[in-house]
Amino acid sequence: MLRTRTTLIVGAGASAELQFPTNAELLARIIQGYDFKRTNSETSTRDGQLLLRNIYKLAEKLNKKVEDVAAAAERLRNACRLGRSIDTVLEQYDHDPLVVACGKLAITFFMGQAESRSNLKDIPRVEGELPLQGKIAEYWIYQLGQLITSGVPRSKIGQTLEQLTIINFNYDRSVEHFLPYALVMAYGIELKEAQQVIAEKLDIVHPHGSVGRLPWQKGEAPQAEWGVEQPWNIHAIAAQLKSLNERSADRNALRDIRLSVASAKRLVFLGFGFQPQNVDLLFENTLSHNPEVLISTYGMSSGNAATVSQMIRRLAGLESADQLMISPGKAWEVLRDYSLLLES
Repeated sequence: MLRTRTTLIVGAGASAELQFPTNAELLARIIQGYDFKRTNSETSTRDGQLLLRNIYKLAEKLNKKVEDVAAAAERLRNACRLGRSIDTVLEQYDHDPLVVACGKLAITFFMGQAESRSNLKDIPRVEGELPLQGKIAEYWIYQLGQLITSGVPRSKIGQTLEQLTIINFNYDRSVEHFLPYALVMAYGIELKEAQQVIAEKLDIVHPHGSVGRLPWQKGEAPQAEWGVEQPWNIHAIAAQLKSLNERSADRNALRDIRLSVASAKRLVFLGFGFQPQNVDLLFENTLSHNPEVLISTYGMSSGNAATVSQMIRRLAGLESADQLMISPGKAWEVLRDYSLLLES
């Protein structure tokens, strides 16, 4: 049961537990998918063929020549070879709207594909169970489901959810899709009711946007069912994604993100890469209320982990070493191993 105002900051390392691509894997898929020189050869790929069709549609929508859009995709492809993430690559190309448009199209295409192939399915195999495959306890969203329902009466689940904000830097909708099923299992309620509770009580922020709005979610963003590899409105979905520069320019959205961090008494970083541009979205000034901070550094080098520790001590204004807890474990292990702290 959550008793403390908590903000989870989630990065690609957490989604990787569900078989979503890491930053490096997504870049590799874009490099291969936009290799249009292979289109008419025996080495042509299905992804490449589908992306080429969408490049034609993108050119039509933007009233540009196909050759110009394809050339922009090639520029994106080359930049991805040197990039650390697709987000930083798009920031580098804020001067070239065509490259940014090709990047957003690729994100939508590959993340929709990843949803359809992930270990989180559209529905459970058996009614009342969870739509997860594999060792379900080894997923961070399962541990999150336990955290928000353990010992919580149905009448108070809304109050518990209001203690939590999730800032999700990933484009997938795994949190939104999964948690209603967790409430169905925990309380025996109807899925529609569970979805309504999540929609009304849990604040989930995607700084860079997501690959569509699930049909039951509120808002005006284009809809897409979970796990649809090729949504019919893929270009509308891609257009509403936000690059780092676009998000930084949205003062209202930036204020809400920073307020979620500044108002939390406990900050938990799961699978977050601490890229400076993303960190800047979270902190405007050094925090003054000395929150507890828990960080997963799984996959980081010792040097980067030490840098993160120093960075967060400064940004969070931590007065005591006890306020900062760093774990080398995966996202799910951190939520499991620190469950007593998180429920306190």
